[in-house]
Amino acid sequence: MPCRILLVSGSLRSASTNTAALRTAVAVAPPGVDAVFYEGLAELPHLNPDDDAEPLHAAVAELRAEIRAADAILFSTPEYAGALPGSFKNLLDWSIGDDQPGSIYEKPAAWVNTSPRGAAGAIGELRTVLGYAHASIVDDACLDVPLTPAALDADGLVADPASREQIASALQALAAAACPSR
Repeated sequence: MPCRILLVSGSLRSASTNTAALRTAVAVAPPGVDAVFYEGLAELPHLNPDDDAEPLHAAVAELRAEIRAADAILFSTPEYAGALPGSFKNLLDWSIGDDQPGSIYEKPAAWVNTSPRGAAGAIGELRTVLGYAHASIVDDACLDVPLTPAALDADGLVADPASREQIASALQALAAAACPSR
């Protein structure tokens, strides 16, 4: 059974290098790793704790089901005004409210930072939120792969072989932490 890693982009932009890095992860996933890209960021409603009850909004139920089905999560997010984008923070807030087995609690997690200027504010906030959620951050799988739109091929994937290898290595490190016996 392959190690299932959920890939979550914090960007809604169609030409996002964050999304491109994660779509590249699907293409370069090593044997034994099933990399699955989450598509529902734009459909999530704004978090209202009053709505965190059954029946859940369909997009929230789908997010939580995807997280529960995953052995680990790999994030990639831009930084807006020195912080996480609001839509991505909203996704994290919805994931924290899940108290079912397989939720984000103690789930191995890591991130790929694609900003050529760094994204210390966003990465710091992501680390804080994941710590609050008691996710297990796999530092060996967290990496910086600075990308610009020029680094993408015609299919919108990362073209540079060294960057592709870094992404594959991050998946392997995350899988090793999440699925050591597979």
